[in-house]
Amino acid sequence: MGSGAVDDADRIAGSLQAWLATVAFVDLDVDQVTEALTETVLAWGRVQGWRVYRRARSVVKLPAPYEDRHSWVDVGVARAGGESPIVIEIDRSERRRTLEKLTAEAAEGRVAVWLRWGTGPFTVPDGSVRLVTCEVSARKDASGHRVFSAPVAARPAPAHSGVDLAAADQGDLFATGGPNPA
Repeated sequence: MGSGAVDDADRIAGSLQAWLATVAFVDLDVDQVTEALTETVLAWGRVQGWRVYRRARSVVKLPAPYEDRHSWVDVGVARAGGESPIVIEIDRSERRRTLEKLTAEAAEGRVAVWLRWGTGPFTVPDGSVRLVTCEVSARKDASGHRVFSAPVAARPAPAHSGVDLAAADQGDLFATGGPNPA
């Protein structure tokens, strides 16, 4: 990948990352989060004036016994003016096959972006695949199903005692059940 292509891939990833910073949702299941992120990526591409496609054909063929068929990418983007197409995969997990597919797409001259979502941490892939992330918080709802929200809500620090640590001296801490120096 030449210097111009690297700059273009970095610019694309940065633009999509900034767009994702505006994403907000509460208590969605896995499929709903993936759908919300797919719609967000499609909207991002449309705002750029590009043609966007859900489930675009990949250059990667499926393994046997389906080797006569092609795999798909979650979002394909066609750009005007001879600019390289963009392919985007949206995943919660770190799938080796996704990285292999995106690497093959990049080898064919496409800007390959892996949009990973979850609670992190996210491993940055080596090479030509750009990582874009959407960090979410996870919890179990009343029925015990895992649901996700973004942006990640800041949790307040837990209350441990009624002592104002800024105003307390060592004697106050020990008198209220604080750490035992012995």
